[in-house]
Amino acid sequence: MKAKFRGVGAGAAMVLGAVGCMALTRPAPAADEPRRIEITAKRFAFEPAEITVKKGEAVNLIFHSEDVTHGIKFKELDLQTEISKGESELKLTADKVGDYVGHCSHFCGVGHGSMTLTLHVTE
Repeated sequence: MKAKFRGVGAGAAMVLGAVGCMALTRPAPAADEPRRIEITAKRFAFEPAEITVKKGEAVNLIFHSEDVTHGIKFKELDLQTEISKGESELKLTADKVGDYVGHCSHFCGVGHGSMTLTLHVTE
């Protein structure tokens, strides 16, 4: 009788282990899907404050506002979007290497002027 319980216990453990591994494994994104980069906007910062992408890489910047409406403007790249409370998306494929500073483009309070996001574009 004990042998049956050991076998059943071991079998159940193996099944649960396999299910747990499947739950933790995500399928890899398709090669043609843009990379998603999650960015949080809150008074008075973007987190992360710096991101790096490759020249020619398609990227979706997914912005989440935790408090009020913000905005982001990369003047040199002619990119701008409003970041409403919730989620906003900015599609980007940088065509030139460099460091670009995006500024909050929607007044959000006294620290608004120092709210920046640096985008590094590499080869």
